[in-house]
Amino acid sequence: MASDATAPAEAGSDFIREIIQADLASGRHKTVVTRFPPEPNGYLHIGHAKSICLNFGVAREFGGRCHLRFDDTNPTKEEQEYIDAIERDVRWLGFDWGEHLYHASDYFEQLYQWAEHLIRAGKAYVDDTPLEEMRAMRGSLTEPGRNSPFRERSAEENLDLFRRMRAGEFQNGDRVLRAKIDMAAGNMNLRDPVLYRILHASHPRTGTTWSIYPTYDYAHGQSDAIEHITHSLCTLEFADHQPLYDWFLDSLPVPSRPRQYEFARLNLTYTVLSKRFLTDLVKNGRVRGWDDPRMPTIAGLRRRGVPPEALREFVRRIGMARANSVIEVAMFEHTIREYLNASSSRRMAVLKPLKLVLENYPEGLSEEFEVANHPEDPAAGTRKVPFGREIYIEQEDFMENPSNKFFRLGPGREVRLRGAYLVTCKSVVKDSNGAVIELRGAYDPTTHGGNAPDGRKVKGTLHWVSAAHAKPAEVRIYHQLFSRPDPGADGDLLADLNPDSLEILDGARVEPSLAVESSTATVQFERQGYFCRDPDSTGDHLVFNRTVGLRDTWAKVKAAAPAASGI
Repeated sequence: MASDATAPAEAGSDFIREIIQADLASGRHKTVVTRFPPEPNGYLHIGHAKSICLNFGVAREFGGRCHLRFDDTNPTKEEQEYIDAIERDVRWLGFDWGEHLYHASDYFEQLYQWAEHLIRAGKAYVDDTPLEEMRAMRGSLTEPGRNSPFRERSAEENLDLFRRMRAGEFQNGDRVLRAKIDMAAGNMNLRDPVLYRILHASHPRTGTTWSIYPTYDYAHGQSDAIEHITHSLCTLEFADHQPLYDWFLDSLPVPSRPRQYEFARLNLTYTVLSKRFLTDLVKNGRVRGWDDPRMPTIAGLRRRGVPPEALREFVRRIGMARANSVIEVAMFEHTIREYLNASSSRRMAVLKPLKLVLENYPEGLSEEFEVANHPEDPAAGTRKVPFGREIYIEQEDFMENPSNKFFRLGPGREVRLRGAYLVTCKSVVKDSNGAVIELRGAYDPTTHGGNAPDGRKVKGTLHWVSAAHAKPAEVRIYHQLFSRPDPGADGDLLADLNPDSLEILDGARVEPSLAVESSTATVQFERQGYFCRDPDSTGDHLVFNRTVGLRDTWAKVKAAAPAASGI
């Protein structure tokens, strides 16, 4: 299997890996072959990331291969944009399918021939029952279904009708092909499921060749068999479909016998992973697109600055379980923060600027300070940060009447400017409404680099930027897209959308190195959080997205109750 060698091998053990180990040890399989089979009708989300990491991960661990197969059986919802996005997302996560890229449409002719095989064997029939009536006849969980009046058609009549369906003689909805299993089965999926429906629509790959298209339940298992998939790994909602998956494989002359195994899907607090709902958010303009950083899509996470390594590590930590559960989104943010703390360079940015004029600093003078790119990694090197008579600090770093527990700047107070000087606030300038608009102060020239030769201590250290050299920037602060941890619990997902999920700060100032660097790598804005450059940035208009803040609520939860963390 071709793969990104920089992606770490998956670690740990779970029931799926134990099954694979046993299959290899017993000789049932010599090579592990898995697949990731997305439908190209939208963008992938974080739940898909779990499946990607599992399918590609176990194939890598056991020296096998993983196929990327597009389930392109519904041409009315599939677009090339989605196909391109899926391929991009899988590669970004650190995986590659090499030469093993497939489509369900590659097998349309074989699937059709196998459908005729079922008809000849008396295991499938053409049904003319209207769709709504057909649904009513399926019964319920407590009542058996009723046989269709067309269920006992002869094989010859069914073959004739099915071939005419293929030839395009009938309109959408006129007829379907159904499996002939058991309308009284306790499992609703076995009550004569639909195999083919008439659909006069152009397919992205096959054009107008076909007027009928197979359903997912029919196409999926047989595609697995054609590709000699050994372990068909899917989420728990497909557990009820497994008897049907096996029925098809048992009823057809397939070239291999894959086995289906189910694992718990990923559920996160404050997050909705319904592709239909996410599509509606995009189409109705409630978000800025599939890659809006508030979206749980892989594209959105990438634009927000989440590194693929952090996403893979999160999937590893939550593991593969047999039962569904809900993971705290704080745990995901903790994993991102932990990775970025070790890997990201530091920069200085003032999000809500307040000017401080150092009156005893010579006018017209400027100098540069050598500042570490990472305080715990000398190999990361240093950068030069300009300094001048006028600087910006954060508004929240000043308090006119500070409490005893406020250790930042106030009248008469001395603080350290990171890597520069110790400074003291001397006076305050206010506007006509009494709001503080500027500070006047003094610096101690003997404290070059921020260290006092007389050994005096100051409790506050502030980040800053030079007013003359700083670059203006728009900073986008993203909050949870939903206002409650269980969106839609009251039955209305839209009512739970957070109206304050996006906060835009258009007056920020950043150190000049951030204007020169074109990298989209996530950096730490000192004392603020982790940010990345957004694609909306232009030469004169810098835009940064906050990836995650510095405050780590999950670390506190884990420390307080390690046994309940679920890790």
